[in-house]
Order: sequence, then structure tokens, then C-alpha cells
Amino acid sequence: MRGAVLHAPGDVRFEERDDPKIIDPADAVIRTVATCVCGSDLWDYRGINPVEGPTPFGHEYVGIVEEVGGEVSTLRPGQFVVGSFFASDNTCANCRNGYQTNCLHREFVGAGGCQAERIRIPLADGTLVATPDQPAEEHIPSLLACSDVMGTGWYAAVAAEVGPGDTVAVVGDGAVGLCAVIAAKELGASRIIAMSRHEPRQKLAREFGATDIVAERDEEGVARVKEMTGGIGADRVLECVGTEQSMRQALRSTRPGGNIGFVGVPHGVAVDGTELFYSHVGLRGGPAPVREFLPDLIDRVLTGRIDPGRVFDLTLPLEQVADAYRAMDERRAIKALLKP
Repeated sequence: MRGAVLHAPGDVRFEERDDPKIIDPADAVIRTVATCVCGSDLWDYRGINPVEGPTPFGHEYVGIVEEVGGEVSTLRPGQFVVGSFFASDNTCANCRNGYQTNCLHREFVGAGGCQAERIRIPLADGTLVATPDQPAEEHIPSLLACSDVMGTGWYAAVAAEVGPGDTVAVVGDGAVGLCAVIAAKELGASRIIAMSRHEPRQKLAREFGATDIVAERDEEGVARVKEMTGGIGADRVLECVGTEQSMRQALRSTRPGGNIGFVGVPHGVAVDGTELFYSHVGLRGGPAPVREFLPDLIDRVLTGRIDPGRVFDLTLPLEQVADAYRAMDERRAIKALLKP
């Protein structure tokens, strides 16, 4: 089969790779129907994370089950499935508590590289969720979004405890931040402030449910949010970037007694303990337990309640994966969908 391989910063190639096989009886092999480039992939593509030799790449996927191991009991060949970027058994104590990305037996699905024609999924029963029927073509982008960015945006809102009537600020206007706007609206927020400087993303944020846009960043952005909230800050802030500046902006934009849900993978982030102590702000985040939310999110997509697939503003054949990376790196695309 063929798939994406990152050789060095800025060097993504579409190459022949070994076909995936059942290694463990809990495995499944799926044929990829759609995959994509994630904003977090850019940390490696830009050389911010070290790249140590050729690495299969990608961790978002939907597809058709082709083969299952002898211990797989809930899936069968031919089913359309959506899965998380972490494989989980969905039965251990951490999974039962709703944190499948901290499964005691977790495996990073992306280690096998999901920007490929076929992929092996460990712990298939606990990782994959089958749709009731073969989904319509129009639903595939949104189901793909559920495998990461929609689930991650949802977790940001859940971690911050967004509820009816809340004022929510979203820091970050990438695919996760835009999906966090959807999540905040679905969970009942009455006011959603999207922090964005890019007009196309501002427009999409409003269509997803944002009531206000703040283009300023850092302390100017904090001041603007406080000005809009009577001087105290937002009830809930969803941090969807992962930089020192974005975390500082999130912390200082949250009212005393409010909560931050942070899902941007931290790079160079250090939270001042004294500032956090006196802020009375709650802080929860981490890698999103997407598997926890998949059944609900899939239902919301298939019933037309949400359409997160609109974050894909570029669609390319999988063989043009290098072009997809360049487009996202240069901010010519919010998120690139790839079709094998």
C-alpha cells in the first residue's frame, strides 16, 4: 500500500509501505475512506518536535473494516467505522471513568501512520465505533472530524464545564477551536466569544454559533474580553492552541471561579503557580478522550445537528499529501481532507 512518511522537517513523501496485518487478536485492519492533516502534525512538520528518521504519519481516520482478529467481537468486515487517535480497551478503570486516552493499555494509533490507504487498529472493540449503516458521502467529512478535532473541541467544553447560559471564550481559530465553538453552543452557552484574526475563520466561527469576535491577542485580547464581560472575564475559556501566549491569554480571560479547558498540545507552556492560586480559576485538559464522545457525536452528525466537516476547506487526493501540509503550514487552509 501507499502512505505518507515524514522524512525531515518540511519533507513529507507519499511512498510504498508494508500492508498492515493482524498482529494481535484484538486488532482490526481498515481500508481508509478519508484521512486528513491535523494542526498538531505541523509541530513535527515545522521541526518544533524532533524528527528522527522516516516516520509514518497521521492519526485521524474513518474507513471500512477489512479484517478482524480472533478476539474482536463487536465488529465485522464491511462496517464503516470511526475511531480515536489513541487505541483503548474501553474496559479498564480509566476508560470507565471516561478517560480512554489514559487507558491502562493505550496505544497511539498514529504510530502506524493513518495518512495511508490501510491502517491497523489495535484494541479494535474498544477503539472503533461503527455507524448504523454506510453513511452518505456528505457526512464523511464530519465523521472524520469526530475522530479528533470535533472530539477534542468537545472535550475542551466538557473539561471547562460549559453549561446553559454561560459566556464562553475560545482561544484559537484552527479546526479544534472552531469545533469548540460548536461544542459550546451544543452545551447551551448563551454567549460565545471566538478569538480570531482571520476573516474566513471568523465567518465560520459565527456560522458555528459564535456571538462575538475578538481579534486582539495577549493582553489586548484579555482586556477586550473583560470589557465585554463587565470587567470580570468569561465563565469558561477553551484553550485550543498550546503556546505560552495562548495559555496566558486563557488564564487571564477567565473570571474568578470560572474554568479553563485546555486541549492545545503544550509547547513551552509554564503556568505560574502563584497567579493560578490567586485567580480562583479551575484548570483541566489533556489529550481528549474522543472515544468517550464518539457515539453521541456520530449521532449528532447523522441527524444533522452538527456539521463539523465544514472545517475542511481543502480536499486533495492522498497522493498529494505534501501539498496538504504546505497549505496548512502557510495558513492557506484551515484543515486539509485527504481521499485515498
